[in-house]
Amino acid sequence: MLGYTILAGLLFGLYFSLVGLGLNLVFGVVRIVNLAHGDFLMLGAFSAYWLFSLFAVSPFISVVLVFVGFSIIAWPLYYLLVPRLMATKDPEMLSLILFFGFSQVIEALATIAFGTSDRSIPGRALHMGPCRLFGQNYPASWIVGAVVSAAAVLFIYLYLYHTTKGYLSRAVMAHREEAVASGINVNRVCAIAFSIGVGLAAAAGVFAPFIFGSINPAMGVNITITSLTVIVVGSLGNPLGTVLGGLTYGISLMFMQTYFSSWANLLAYVMLILILLIRPSGLLGRSVRYA
Repeated sequence: MLGYTILAGLLFGLYFSLVGLGLNLVFGVVRIVNLAHGDFLMLGAFSAYWLFSLFAVSPFISVVLVFVGFSIIAWPLYYLLVPRLMATKDPEMLSLILFFGFSQVIEALATIAFGTSDRSIPGRALHMGPCRLFGQNYPASWIVGAVVSAAAVLFIYLYLYHTTKGYLSRAVMAHREEAVASGINVNRVCAIAFSIGVGLAAAAGVFAPFIFGSINPAMGVNITITSLTVIVVGSLGNPLGTVLGGLTYGISLMFMQTYFSSWANLLAYVMLILILLIRPSGLLGRSVRYA
């Protein structure tokens, strides 16, 4: 039972790494808190649901379509909202207010469009049965979610450390004023990071119907809270630290569901409070962010 719990926690943790990855990238580069993050994940989930229901599009294809589509949508959205925030005296605080309101608008429109009923995608859409690892069976969705998440983390690593835009992004993360003084087009770098972050959130949503069992328009708030927990635990502003935060949350969640199931829903809130009180810089600490 213990081995099953730990491995299941690692699989879940990898998925939650993907859930929080885009939020941490946006915060690290753009320096805003996107409280509509979970709602973009919800929209990505409904996009995958309708693609499968109407056109029988496989989730493996949907994840690419959704990532590209939402990244494109996020580009003009960034220029509509964020530059005005950055011109204010306290953009981080105002971003909380703006994106909280934006989150409520998305949820209200999604409720009107999709209704309040839960929706799900049948497991057969993955074309896989349960996978047997170390003598235990695990749902195919857990394996697929973990593999896709690992691929997304690798993509962000390669982007940040092996591309020109990634180098510029890290420069902006380290010291925005020096980046501006060096002639870096900070606004463009931030727009790219924002687009990728929203795209990653929507891509994570493609597998939400399998991981969570069902989806609905009201799920965004809880997802945002979970994402905040993951990135704060790992290291706020350090995208790759999200992996550690996700694994920590995933293993903790599995232990709670196995041994203290009635308290499992409180885990995200308790972890968020504890990490802010005990180690606000996260498990990896602030210094990693500037590496």
